[in-house]
Amino acid sequence: MYVVIEGQDGTGKDTQARKLKEYFEFQGKKVVTYAESGTASEDEFISEIARLNYGSKQDISLKTRVLLFLVNRYEQWQKYAEPALKRGDIVITTRNWFSTLVYEGYGAGTSKSFIIKLHKLVMPSHYLNPDKIILLTLSEEEQQKRLNTQVDKKWDRKQEFWKSKGGVFQKKINSAYLKVAKEYNIKTIDATGTIDEVFEKIKAEL
Repeated sequence: MYVVIEGQDGTGKDTQARKLKEYFEFQGKKVVTYAESGTASEDEFISEIARLNYGSKQDISLKTRVLLFLVNRYEQWQKYAEPALKRGDIVITTRNWFSTLVYEGYGAGTSKSFIIKLHKLVMPSHYLNPDKIILLTLSEEEQQKRLNTQVDKKWDRKQEFWKSKGGVFQKKINSAYLKVAKEYNIKTIDATGTIDEVFEKIKAEL
């Protein structure tokens, strides 16, 4: 089973993915999890691509950014997800190609048809059609409050290309996620509340 947890920055995707992994493992199931961003990856290649996207001077074109995300996306799918799914394990990822569609497409104005065609050309069918996908949402006020407290060991996550954008951009992203959820029939869950409260909502959907 391939499960995706999507959503705007600050919605608690990684936290919920960890809880979901523990939940399945308690049932005796084998689980593989990873973040598509690649920022926490121990793989040198994946980590380097992530650094180019998140920790560099950010003086790259939007199409280059789309391609870099796709490289990491494909590499991680081939290295982690596909072998695990063939073994019958559960795969949980935070984010998938919808993040690129939302941020680079709806948010930054890169051609959405370019993003869609590119991913359909490169990524396999199972990737494009997860068994379960959940989109976590937050109010703009709560999201900004959480972003202001985020810290990362490798670099200042608050200075990332999209996180450093102002409220107008973040509002556009929130709206875009809701559009994508409606268009692709993705279940949305309000991430307001405690970690356990949100997790109970996720379990109910699975």
